[in-house]
Amino acid sequence: MVSYKPFILWFDEITYKDVPLVGGKNASLGEMYTKLTEKGVKVPYGFAVTAEAYKYFIKENQLDEKIRELLTGLDTHDVVDLQTRGRKIRNLILKAKMPKDLAEEIKKAYKRLEKTYFENVDVAVRSSATAEDLPDASFAGQQETYLNISGEDNVVKAVQRCFASLFTDRAISYREDKGFNHFAVYLSVAVQKMIRSDMACSGVMFTLDTESGFRDVVYITGSWGLGEAIVQGKVNPDEYYVFKPTLKLGYKPILSKKLGSKHIKIVYGKDRRNPVKTVKTSKEERKKFVLTDDEILTLAKWAVIIEEHYGRPMDIEWAKDGDGVNIGKGELYIVQARPETVHAIKQQKYYEVYKLKGEGRVICTGKAVGSKIGQGKARVILDVSEISQFKEGDVLVTTMTDPDWEPIMKKASAIVTDKGGRTCHAAIISRELGIPCIVGAEVATHLVKQGMGITVDCTQGEEGRILEGLVPYEVERISLESLPRTKTKIMMNIGIPEQAFAQSQIPNDGVGLARIEFIISSHIGIHPLALIEYKKLKEKAKNDSKIAKVVSIIEEKTYGYKNKADFYIDKLAQGIAMIGAAFYPNEVIVRFSDFKTNEYANLAGGFLYEPIESNPMIGWRGASRYYDPKFEPAFALECKA
Repeated sequence: MVSYKPFILWFDEITYKDVPLVGGKNASLGEMYTKLTEKGVKVPYGFAVTAEAYKYFIKENQLDEKIRELLTGLDTHDVVDLQTRGRKIRNLILKAKMPKDLAEEIKKAYKRLEKTYFENVDVAVRSSATAEDLPDASFAGQQETYLNISGEDNVVKAVQRCFASLFTDRAISYREDKGFNHFAVYLSVAVQKMIRSDMACSGVMFTLDTESGFRDVVYITGSWGLGEAIVQGKVNPDEYYVFKPTLKLGYKPILSKKLGSKHIKIVYGKDRRNPVKTVKTSKEERKKFVLTDDEILTLAKWAVIIEEHYGRPMDIEWAKDGDGVNIGKGELYIVQARPETVHAIKQQKYYEVYKLKGEGRVICTGKAVGSKIGQGKARVILDVSEISQFKEGDVLVTTMTDPDWEPIMKKASAIVTDKGGRTCHAAIISRELGIPCIVGAEVATHLVKQGMGITVDCTQGEEGRILEGLVPYEVERISLESLPRTKTKIMMNIGIPEQAFAQSQIPNDGVGLARIEFIISSHIGIHPLALIEYKKLKEKAKNDSKIAKVVSIIEEKTYGYKNKADFYIDKLAQGIAMIGAAFYPNEVIVRFSDFKTNEYANLAGGFLYEPIESNPMIGWRGASRYYDPKFEPAFALECKA
């Protein structure tokens, strides 16, 4: 721990004990750089402009009393008043003069970084508050970050803008809600070598499952370009799960890989005024995973090292440095790590089950965050300048959120966004607030009408549904503490892999029946024989429009698979693996498929292979299929999985 109070500290001079001096983000970067580099975790080098520098800036410009006056009598629930006061405080700081001696210290440090790398080295300038990244309050995204900054004068300007961001509207509101004294929180700034993920990929990972809090997995998201696209919820990223217990034993336990749409990416701009820009991704990029299996496992191993070092679940940002051809060496780096603040502090005393008691028309779907139901009047807001229209209990429907939306998010009964994945801002905040959220709904802002009653249903596994009307529902609360352990073994009946992590927290002795039908219908959606006979179907498709449609579905879903049957094997294996991991080391008994003919017929291409039966319940199903020569090749895929 640093005993003196300098304006500049380098990452190799900082440990996690220095939070009061350099803030949570910088303290964590220094801790990892000094303690985990030797264990193989790569962290880009840089320096911290300390909280002492911020205090000096405020004192030299005599801003303390002016800021206090502007915050006196503040009501954060009055959004317009909050915006007015916040803007005035930020303008005070932005118009103030950076003390000459402090500016020289920052420039001197930047020049040293230039010598380490190259002239005009590109850096990320990130805010690091002294009440940030704490185990019980993340403060994630409350202050600003500036990417691809180069040149000493530009770095000084970016530091001052970070100082001002201590008083963003969302930061003021968050501190009020969490009970932090505005004048006991100070701002440090990280100046760190940029990783050229604009030429590669980046993402976020958690050392637990973000929905259930299940501790035995590393959950990784990734997308092309700079990581702000994922954090800000601008993109639906790829998702990966890795099983920690067998990873530590030397296995390669990638449980699941799901392709995200990844429609856009953030890359470097061409001039200093616009250091980054958003561009569309190519079709090839959208259809390709951003990480190889080896890279997934490397990140998962680093996540475990970081978690074990800190002794708690962690929220980690990673980046890949170029593609090794155009720029960079294609190496992976950790650019941030903070404590996970939702499940890590939650005492799981109850298991809540939300159930709809009726049905409503499905307006659209997206990725479910949480497993609750929420409802109210839809408030479709496309710009943060319109948030004053929002009323307590409304359902927020928007394109995406960032921290500027937080003053109204805490009033919402549910949140729906067109864009984003399960590690985006809207998802993280909804978990903190304990409300249901659907991200990546794509067309919600177009289909949901202003003021209509809607129900947000996150109880159906991975898919969340926006339903028309206020559909009745009930909540059953099961006390986990009062559930007795019986002498008779109690094994569970599981069919939906996405629910297995949460259901495994109910006292049990394993799974007596793991059904694979849901995996086949929802994760695969194609008849196994159609995948096996893909080449034959492609020939027939030239003269048959119905078969051509089946071929189109196969090609869309199995992009990247030369042997289309391998897609069936992989998806089935991944779904079963998720269930097995959830209940490890208890026994999981998997039943082979028991679809009826009408259910198989509903799969893409099913009409080509399934007979029409008057009573499918007693028809061609179960074991009678397995050994039938017509279905035997399909059954072999289940065995391989």
